Amino acid sequence: MLSFRVRLADTGDAGWRWDTDRWAKGESWIRPAHAAVLFADLIPGDGSSVCALVREDRDGEADYTSLLVRPDEIQVSAGVLGTVPLYLTAVGDEVFGSWDIVDLRPHLRPDRLNPRAVARTLSRQHRYSTDTLFDGVYRLTERATAVFTPAGLSIVYPEPARHVLEPRTLRSGVDPVTTFDALLTEAAAEWRSTASRVGVEVSGGADSANVALSAVAAGFGSVHTFGLLMGGRIGQLQRDRRRSLVDHLGLRDTAVPAMQHPPFVPGGVRGRRRPHDPAGAFYQEAFDVVRGHVAAHGCELIFTGGGGDEVNAHHSRTEAGLPPKEPVPWLGDKATAALAQVNENLAPIPVLPVPTLMAFGLHNPAYVRLGIWPVAPLVQPRMIRFMEQLPHEYKRDKRMFRDRLRRAGLPESVAAPTEPENFLAVMESGLRTYGLPLLDEMLTDSLLIDLGYVDADALRRARDHAERTPAVPDLLCDTLALEVGLRSLA
Repeated sequence: MLSFRVRLADTGDAGWRWDTDRWAKGESWIRPAHAAVLFADLIPGDGSSVCALVREDRDGEADYTSLLVRPDEIQVSAGVLGTVPLYLTAVGDEVFGSWDIVDLRPHLRPDRLNPRAVARTLSRQHRYSTDTLFDGVYRLTERATAVFTPAGLSIVYPEPARHVLEPRTLRSGVDPVTTFDALLTEAAAEWRSTASRVGVEVSGGADSANVALSAVAAGFGSVHTFGLLMGGRIGQLQRDRRRSLVDHLGLRDTAVPAMQHPPFVPGGVRGRRRPHDPAGAFYQEAFDVVRGHVAAHGCELIFTGGGGDEVNAHHSRTEAGLPPKEPVPWLGDKATAALAQVNENLAPIPVLPVPTLMAFGLHNPAYVRLGIWPVAPLVQPRMIRFMEQLPHEYKRDKRMFRDRLRRAGLPESVAAPTEPENFLAVMESGLRTYGLPLLDEMLTDSLLIDLGYVDADALRRARDHAERTPAVPDLLCDTLALEVGLRSLA
């Protein structure tokens, strides 16, 4: 992954040189992400052309982000894995790009938004697309290519990825749990040559527990687990599951009480109004604390359980139906009109599941900012192909995942918890304690209201109703987070 500023005026001849942390030429520069486990190179081509490559996997099927510079043309191509997004914009004869949208802050206009993207965010109808919240700023989706010439910037989508649409029958004597064990451990072990100290995000669920098993089996020099602990009874059960897992594997563990770091908490990224992605996850404050611990322990790489739900889905990709949308009473006229466009300009079917790629975009850039590379071995392409062919009975209720945990000697409470954790209580606590005062501020001075995306009277009614009822609508959290995020970049 990389960030860059390249002028067409600097593409006419060779002369790129390494300068501290980037390749530079004239006023142009290309900077690889500073994660230690990534491999980056600048390869000379014909004549004055050069190609910057950042390899995003290790020892498996090669996956690169690339930037090709040749006279009067710049091409940027994304790989398959989509570990972090890549954002692009063009100004005059220059193209700017970064995996961190905040890096493009000088070119982000909170008063010039993409109505379709805003409507998706406010109504929780998220889509994988080149669209971002900001007009003229684009996301380079997986396998897509952006081309910048004197004629301007264009983005070419790839052909839809091919997938196994129906499960296959297992051959006699084949044990899928053993195969799954070998594939997942192999996916983790591919990083052993570049990372000696690794972390694992452990939630207390079957996905991250299986990743932790494979991280230990892969033979890294040091493995440390990290994660959030919920409150109340659910949190106590989660704490017990974590303790069973880390004790069984002989690991050190760092757990962060999520209720101490809810959305909008003073001192968090939103409470301090620090520039951040307005579309970021509402639990970012808590995970920022976790990420700080990962960095403090010197981890070069963090394994996550991302994608476990998606690879265990029972439906085929062609028959998958979207859940019914929950109405948002406070949508303004502009957002309401844009709802008709939420399914326009969608990226084609990707190699990885769409929800996984979108979650990566919310969760992973903050790790890369700290020099830590996040890896989700459950959605490594070979694992996806294996899971797509697996008979449904092994995926239903994550049966194969749970059977592997049982075979490893873990208790039933870890293999199949009866009350899995969720973020609802943390979200509601943050919104009620810290968010409602921010909503009051929004009702007096708001970008979204001024631009016609939110109806002030309806939002005021929703805010007053939330104060009188035990449960705060979580859609309010999305609206407030978007407003705070936009203002942080203004």
